[in-house]
Amino acid sequence: MSYPPPQYGSGPQYGGPLTHPNGTTILVLGILSIVVCGFLGPFAWNMGNKALREIDGSGQIYENRGMVQAGRICGIIGTIFLIIGVVFGILWIVLAVIAASTSGGF
Repeated sequence: MSYPPPQYGSGPQYGGPLTHPNGTTILVLGILSIVVCGFLGPFAWNMGNKALREIDGSGQIYENRGMVQAGRICGIIGTIFLIIGVVFGILWIVLAVIAASTSGGF
């Protein structure tokens, strides 16, 4: 029984592990969402989810899966900080309006 020749480009790839092209971007956005700008958190979280789905669905070994996961987790933390900041900002505004309305004005 003879087997057909292998098709190039199909099946698992052999060699070294692959690198996801957005791994570094996701990690940088996640770190920046915690340190500098919380508005980047949802972007890092979303991009991290998408990249992890691509990595897990490919069946290949990626060397920067941990980097993608770390960026995603930093994005989640940055998003939580953003939500807490918005809630405190709204609370501060409401308290300022209440204080202004209850104080004896002119």
